[in-house]
Amino acid sequence: MRFTHLIYLLYFFVFLNCKNSKVELSKIEGSQIQITDTLNVDTSVETFIAPYREHIKKDLDSAIAYAAETYSKNDGALNTAVGNLMADIAYEQANPIFLKRSGHDIDMVLLNYGGIRSILPKGDVTKGTAYKLMPFENSLVVAAIKGNQINDLVNYLVKAKKAHPIAKLKITLDKDGSLLESKIKGENIDANKTYYVATNDYLYQGGDDMTFFQPNDSHYTLDYKIRNTLIDYFMKTDTINPVRDDRFTQIK
Repeated sequence: MRFTHLIYLLYFFVFLNCKNSKVELSKIEGSQIQITDTLNVDTSVETFIAPYREHIKKDLDSAIAYAAETYSKNDGALNTAVGNLMADIAYEQANPIFLKRSGHDIDMVLLNYGGIRSILPKGDVTKGTAYKLMPFENSLVVAAIKGNQINDLVNYLVKAKKAHPIAKLKITLDKDGSLLESKIKGENIDANKTYYVATNDYLYQGGDDMTFFQPNDSHYTLDYKIRNTLIDYFMKTDTINPVRDDRFTQIK
């Protein structure tokens, strides 16, 4: 029994000592493993993935339309052919969906210049082209905002003097770069009217300092990625031939 008591006593002192001791990190070591061609390939994984890779590659690389020229977002100061195309596609593809859900037409579209991530090259247009133009997962939303907020939107564009893609909105600047005229679907903007503006979820949340979408009367999430609007449009269009126009111009 004395031996048992001694064991218990030793266990108690060891436990007490461990409980009161502090363990501190003294050093962290690491090493870098270079990923190179010298690493062995797991052939079983490669064999499993190969057919899926080929299927995706074939799907993305198959021609679905043709671009008459090469179009870049740097082709114009206030509006560009590729920007106009993307905004017009957003309107054409989304408006039937929005009309069916809400009973209203979209009044205008606003996207962002920085969202165009590639040129649209001359030649075959593929689904992969759409992924290059719009690699992000941004989706379309429609915000119901008052005309005074539309005026804030217009003033933002006038101040930025950048080719943010717009559709159904027309802005004209005078020789000094000040606002001369702005219209939606050919009509003057009514400060008290509610307008339905299609944009992407990034801008709706205030991205690029576009804070004029808040507050709003209502908003609608269309569950329609901008990239998918491009793909759907390309698949039904033989030749892509967008142009710069007078939707945002300055009098010289």
